[in-house]
Amino acid sequence: MSGQAATQVTGDDAARDDSGTPETIIRARNLSVHFPIGGGLFTKKLFLRAVDGVDLNIPQGSFFGLVGESGSGKTTLGRAFLRASPITTGEVEYHDDEVSYDLVNLGKEQLKDYRRRAQLIFQDPYAALSPRMTVRDIIAEPLEVMEITSSREETDEVVRTIASKCRLNLEHLRRFPHAFSGGQRQRISIARALVCNPRFVVADESVAALDVSIQADILNLLKSLQNDLGLTYLFISHDLSVVAHITDHVAVMYLGRLVESAPTRKLFSAPGHPYTQALLSAIPSLDPDHRGAAQKLEGEIPSPTRPPPGCKFHTRCPYATEICSEQEPVLQPVGDEHEVACHHWKEIGGG
Repeated sequence: MSGQAATQVTGDDAARDDSGTPETIIRARNLSVHFPIGGGLFTKKLFLRAVDGVDLNIPQGSFFGLVGESGSGKTTLGRAFLRASPITTGEVEYHDDEVSYDLVNLGKEQLKDYRRRAQLIFQDPYAALSPRMTVRDIIAEPLEVMEITSSREETDEVVRTIASKCRLNLEHLRRFPHAFSGGQRQRISIARALVCNPRFVVADESVAALDVSIQADILNLLKSLQNDLGLTYLFISHDLSVVAHITDHVAVMYLGRLVESAPTRKLFSAPGHPYTQALLSAIPSLDPDHRGAAQKLEGEIPSPTRPPPGCKFHTRCPYATEICSEQEPVLQPVGDEHEVACHHWKEIGGG
């Protein structure tokens, strides 16, 4: 996008492109987020390459999954899309039914408007809520800070409406967070994130801290709210069984790079990257007759301050050859909406 950072568009034109496919709400090109660390007067400054040259499209109205090991850069990528982490290089565009934004060059007023349109659901429902505020005040805070409502009566009405959608009753609004279980606290966090009517929501490990039965309840709530409010989710998780249950499309991240992206069913049935295959093999099975051995990955994930040359996964890959250590693969189409960054994906059997 060039010229202006924000452009008004009509709802009819923004819903779908000429081919009838859903519009892209987030489009990233060569996105990098590097954090300077160490270094001094006589030593070379190092950079932690949390996100390193990511290309990604998130379709509007999708439940988009992002998976990978701890330290792969998932959270940093999600925060970059929210403008909560500084973008070092690259382009990021946001587009909904009303506006388009160049997220790298947002002005103050445009950033304020974008904060209404893009929100975050935190991982820890215990740490995310102030113990000194009632549930009503917690949910109402975004409305007041962003000056979305003009009176207390209007604020209360909006709070009651979103609380009801998140399965909270009026009695809950008068209590403090310590009176609630983890699942109830997460519903409060969801209500706070959605009270300003966003279009794009980043859910960062939003069910990881919950019991399995409560996870299912929260996931069903997120799906119901998506259908009711027309939301687009970026669902960040390390739990592939959860991702398989809830997402439409999945991108796999390793050491700051995307290594595979595909519709969920395709990714789980025919993974094309050895890293994806290793992650899927580690999913536990409840069927005693179908418990395969997990594919063991040798070694640890390399440091993002000194990533290996070539393919970043070649130091742990059982299929690595000389080209893998010399030339970094790029995402290439291997099927319908399926992309893999691997020199040997054909031999491996994915796609």
